[in-house]
Amino acid sequence: MTNSFNRRDLLKGSMALSAGSLVAPLALADKTPGQATPQAAASRLYKPSWNSLRSIPIPQWLQSGKFGIYTHWGIYSVPAYGENGTWYAHNMYTNPDSEERKHHEATYGTLDKFGYKDFIPMFTAAKFDPDEWAELFKKSGARFAGPVAEHHDGFAMWDTKYSAWNAAKMGPKRDVVGELSKSIKKQGMKFLTAFHHAEHWFYFPTWDKKYDVSDPRFEGLYGVSHDPAALPDKKFLDTWLGKMEEVVDNYGPDIIWFDFGLRLIQQSYKKRFFASYFNKAMASVQQVTVTYKYHDLTPGVGINDLELGQELDMTYNQWITDTTIDAGSGWGYIEGLGFKSIDLLVTGLVDRVSKNGFLLLNVGPKPDGTIPEPAKQRLLGLGEWLRVNGEAIYDSSPWLVAGEGPTQLKKGGAFNEDNDLHYTPADIRFTCKDNFLYVTVLAWPGDRTFVKSLVPKGETWAGLYPSEIASVRMLGSDEPIRWEFTKEALVLTAPKSRPCDHAYVYRITLKEPF
Repeated sequence: MTNSFNRRDLLKGSMALSAGSLVAPLALADKTPGQATPQAAASRLYKPSWNSLRSIPIPQWLQSGKFGIYTHWGIYSVPAYGENGTWYAHNMYTNPDSEERKHHEATYGTLDKFGYKDFIPMFTAAKFDPDEWAELFKKSGARFAGPVAEHHDGFAMWDTKYSAWNAAKMGPKRDVVGELSKSIKKQGMKFLTAFHHAEHWFYFPTWDKKYDVSDPRFEGLYGVSHDPAALPDKKFLDTWLGKMEEVVDNYGPDIIWFDFGLRLIQQSYKKRFFASYFNKAMASVQQVTVTYKYHDLTPGVGINDLELGQELDMTYNQWITDTTIDAGSGWGYIEGLGFKSIDLLVTGLVDRVSKNGFLLLNVGPKPDGTIPEPAKQRLLGLGEWLRVNGEAIYDSSPWLVAGEGPTQLKKGGAFNEDNDLHYTPADIRFTCKDNFLYVTVLAWPGDRTFVKSLVPKGETWAGLYPSEIASVRMLGSDEPIRWEFTKEALVLTAPKSRPCDHAYVYRITLKEPF
């Protein structure tokens, strides 16, 4: 895509849209396919206003795919230290008593001798293979993937004209975003880019004269010195916008993820960018969306993201959560940090999808570009589960209830993730598709499964008439499944052999009513 597009491009997009694209609700009501005028096509442009921008639909590929992967990989991968490695530099500079400062001085020397910029030559990416990453993500079952294009630290991972401090000119000396864009799209996945660079305004204490962060020679990385209480100035906002448009034009992301710093950006800049992004996508008949946190955008402009979280129950609105494959909140690679179990990753995906959510899973590669072996094992394990049970996830819909069972989250929303959850055979989640109802049991049921939500009784009955059920099977197994209704539950027998190693999916085939 280019920076500019003309009415002919819009007309082509309009014709394709009205011919059946999933952005068809935007098609012209008074024109048949092929008859849209340039003037009418131009009238369909998104305007830089919230009521106009909130009319773009969620892409069908995301509603179908459910699961994606992104990577936190940058300068912060070199020290690989801290509770949250991506905040290493901020904590190191701003808090003399922080563990990051103590570690830094003990390992690399005092800040006047070795600052954050001095990690860049150590960020070599010597073993970075974008095709290998993309193949692994594909095998994991992900349907979309991509990198953090720029984190809080202001080091861009693409060849940008807005700063010499980028991965194409320093450190790896490779256009990481560009290479991953090609490799991920080659695997048939949609491409994601993530942006945290709005937080760059406050990330480094540029007003502190004690360290290299206030040295004008390095302001391309650390930022221009400013009053810590000041709002972002025009130059900062123009650069934020320029970088966004540059990535859209050069790499064509299908989904753009934003961190909480988006609230710092002046509304006019946000509206201008989203109108530009959505209009370019419409012209090229590309289904796109954005994610945001809390209320940083008007509801409906994109998809709300719950960091390290999920909803307590099914919601009317679709949502996405970003969590990380490590056992804490390291995000970037951290030496010695453990990893979530495959079981926790599987049940977390199932729970989110049953509640009308999507999952974005983070992986933190090492500074040389290799993905840690435990992370690889977990991604492949997740992919193996999806190979057997993916039909209960992909192209599915939430059902009438999300699930049942005694094991519940303590709270919903962001930062509610509980890595100590231990599901029982009574913990069940539901999804549906076409004439199938999927009953996913989050722990091995033993001889039988008792599904209480399907019993036809009570004001909260969600369920089935016994005459509706045509057959039942467990995905991955050819063993026959017997079923019967009791007063308390639909009772399903279990196969003698487990078809997979984690959550277990019964597929109930429903009879056609007519």
